[in-house]
Amino acid sequence: MLDGGLLALGPDPTERWRRVSVYVDKILKGERPADLPVEQPTKYELVVNLRTAAALGITVAPMILSQADEVIE
Repeated sequence: MLDGGLLALGPDPTERWRRVSVYVDKILKGERPADLPVEQPTKYELVVNLRTAAALGITVAPMILSQADEVIE
C-alpha cells in the first residue's frame, strides 16, 4: 500500500518472498549461502495514488493508469 506517496515502482513483494523461500530451502539442504547466485527481481509493481494526485492538483496520464498494478482512489 502506498500511504501518501504519488507513485511507487518496485519489486513485487509477493514474488520476493517466494524467491526467499527457495533460498532458505537450499541453505537448509546444505548449500553454502556464498555459493548461491544473486538474483535480480523479474516482476515489478506500479502503484498510483490518485488521492495524492488530486491533493497536489496533478492529472495522471491514462496510459500510466492502464499500466498500473494498483490504483488507489
